[in-house]
Amino acid sequence: MASRTSILKFLFLLLSSFAIVQMSLAGDPDITSAFLVPANQNNVDGNFFTFTGMRVLVNEDFPTYFTVLKASMVEFPALNGQSVSYAVLQYSTGSLNPPHTHPRSAELLFLVDGNLEVGFVDTTNKLFTQTLQAGDMFIFPKGLVHYQYNADPNNPAIAISAFGSANAGTVSLPKTLFATNIDDTILAKSFKTDVPTIQALKAGLTSK
Repeated sequence: MASRTSILKFLFLLLSSFAIVQMSLAGDPDITSAFLVPANQNNVDGNFFTFTGMRVLVNEDFPTYFTVLKASMVEFPALNGQSVSYAVLQYSTGSLNPPHTHPRSAELLFLVDGNLEVGFVDTTNKLFTQTLQAGDMFIFPKGLVHYQYNADPNNPAIAISAFGSANAGTVSLPKTLFATNIDDTILAKSFKTDVPTIQALKAGLTSK
């Protein structure tokens, strides 16, 4: 009897662990219907499930700065409840996607063309970096600070990122720290510098 009880306890703990893992991995709550329709949407047809926002990529000149085109539930309401979204990232020569996080999803990046220097920092402050070539994929784990940089002075790069959430969210570290009215003294103490340096950083960020 004791051994059977132990086995049942082990199975219960195992199943509980699986449930906890699934909950921690889920970026969006499960829905009880096939799809969700906004309250102001009266008629649903194929147009509702079609996103045309990426058409601007066709026959357009490559941008002269880093650009992101998103297809999240904000731009594409049919994604609500589907736990998926995409972004097309265009990197002009020498451009950077600054350090940022996605609080609700991991990011799986596929490099379509060009080269990228990428990296993320884990919860032990260890930096993982890689140089990607066209055809490579790289995973940025959920919630971790990461970046991408096109160090090539002659060629642009383009990538597609997939997210396991219809609204992965983006928290840009430079903007969050220096463009949200956090007190200069607090930032100066946090970065072990002086207020004029913080003010110079803020001025440089807002001028772009």
